[in-house]
Amino acid sequence: MQLAILLFDGFTTLDAVGPYETLSRMPGAEAVFVAERTGPHRNDLGSLGLVADATLGEVTAPDILVVPGGAGQADQMADGPVHEWIRAVDAGTTWTTSVCTGSLILAAAGLLKGRRATSHWLALDQLPALGAEPTGERVVFDGKYVTAAGVSSGIDMGLTLAGRIAGDAVAQEIQLGIEYDPQPPYDAGSPDKAPAEITAMMREGGRALLAGRQ
Repeated sequence: MQLAILLFDGFTTLDAVGPYETLSRMPGAEAVFVAERTGPHRNDLGSLGLVADATLGEVTAPDILVVPGGAGQADQMADGPVHEWIRAVDAGTTWTTSVCTGSLILAAAGLLKGRRATSHWLALDQLPALGAEPTGERVVFDGKYVTAAGVSSGIDMGLTLAGRIAGDAVAQEIQLGIEYDPQPPYDAGSPDKAPAEITAMMREGGRALLAGRQ
């Protein structure tokens, strides 16, 4: 079972690594990081790189596709080699997934028309123009398409999908193995829970946040 995780310059680290840490631990899973070119791709802060070991042309039939988001997502919205590859492999995937603004890439490639989907809360309003039906849920299943909300929700998506594929016991073993037991110091992880002034500040600077700028 091949797990293909797309990389591009400006991706958000946890968008890619969260699903990797969960889904790659399923029995029989083989993970590959894939991009237009092999070699390192820098994250949206520019301070960390992940290595793509395969080009798009070398990964033709993954069972699971993961598309992350991040500042570089804006450069992946035009039709071209990445969209062509996504559409080509999607024809044979069992699951096509995204994290954060990766859903905008899937939608721009034409895969989410008429489907329920989620994204980072600051980007949800961009989905309708791309043909998708936005929902604020953390993980959304619509057929074989699985979209996760912002950044950390990729871990939840990976565990949920692992449960669907390998069973609850395997998913629980993975969760325990990575000791995923969230106990955040603040209850500010969604715009519905965060203090109003924090949410307002984030909305005002939201585009800069999604672009990876401080």
